[in-house]
Amino acid sequence: MSYYQRHIFFCLNQRDGGEAACEQHGATAAFDHCKRRVKALGLAGPGQVRVNKAGCLDRCAGGPVAVVYPEGTWYTYVDNSDLDEIIDSHLKDGQVVERLVLPPDVGR
Repeated sequence: MSYYQRHIFFCLNQRDGGEAACEQHGATAAFDHCKRRVKALGLAGPGQVRVNKAGCLDRCAGGPVAVVYPEGTWYTYVDNSDLDEIIDSHLKDGQVVERLVLPPDVGR
């Protein structure tokens, strides 16, 4: 058994010179929202969910991005309602939110 049931990693990368990066799309605010909501729902902690910061995840063209493990599901999101859907469906109930899945061919 893994220490956490699921991890969600948020790319918080910021680039100089105007190159595409997740932080340009409010990634830190999204991370903060997810962390607060997971905790408020009682989903945080051992055997449950861990919300993590990450540097560049090399999928900048689809930014902002987050990835859920152990499934390895990559998401893109627009606002807090998208994040809430990921939290409620995937982090809580294990159901992938297909409409927010980042296509596999989207890279940097």
